[in-house]
Amino acid sequence: MAKQILVTGANGQLGSELRELSSYFPNNEFTFITRHELDLSDTAAINAWFANKTFDVIINCAAYTAVDKAEIEADLAFAINATAVQTLAEIAKQQGISMLHISTDYVFAGDSCKPYQETDTTCPQGVYGQSKLEGELAMLAINPDRSIIMRTSWVYSCYGNNFVKTMVRLGKERKELSVIYDQVGTPTSAKDLALVLLMIIDSPQLQSQQGTEIYHYSNEGVCSWYDFAIAIFRAAHIKCKVQPIETKDYPTPAKRPHYSLLNKAKIKNTFELTIPYWRDSLPQCLEDIKYSKGDSL
Repeated sequence: MAKQILVTGANGQLGSELRELSSYFPNNEFTFITRHELDLSDTAAINAWFANKTFDVIINCAAYTAVDKAEIEADLAFAINATAVQTLAEIAKQQGISMLHISTDYVFAGDSCKPYQETDTTCPQGVYGQSKLEGELAMLAINPDRSIIMRTSWVYSCYGNNFVKTMVRLGKERKELSVIYDQVGTPTSAKDLALVLLMIIDSPQLQSQQGTEIYHYSNEGVCSWYDFAIAIFRAAHIKCKVQPIETKDYPTPAKRPHYSLLNKAKIKNTFELTIPYWRDSLPQCLEDIKYSKGDSL
């Protein structure tokens, strides 16, 4: 029997990639909903929407992700990133279904010297990270079976707003850009992450799992935002000079982690994954951007 899968945040980077890949998983039936169809900041609306619906899996891609804006819209950030996650986890628990929830490296302080493991101490530095952590804690407290909290970092896609698309646009408009070099992490292709989520849904490991587990996923490798920008321009054949600058030279309302590497040993061992290197995944996104625009980079 086909699994009934609900994907929230359907118009976001990850939700859009899941929609694109869903046709390759014909044994599952997908329902994609956007914020216009379900307001996740409204608990009553969530409960009303689920009143006569049931699914086998909820993939919660919806989130308040405006990191700087969250500093002045804390109530909305917590409503979507924490309260809504709690409500969805309660529904998953009541219905006995799986929930896959996407979280972030921002739950950590970003001052480590080695890749963060799932069990490392969390210490978010801003409202966005705090709201995402509160959502994690709520889900863990409710603990629906066969469920996952997936922390990831530096997500990009041909869909939505992200660093890759911004660099492509600015690189065409300007001869020179300044990009931060003292924040390091790993770019994550939303397409790669989406494929992993779809594979996990059908895995025997998830079906036998009790309670909720946390996993880390990003592409392999490490770079700074400066390195990432240079790689984008080279792969896209864009001639734009990149100047490295320090974080202090580009102040933002919210503090960014200086170190965002995630240890992925747990997810690789549990689900027997081979994770692509970030430089190998980047060209596919650039091709998708070119195709979606119908022009050449």
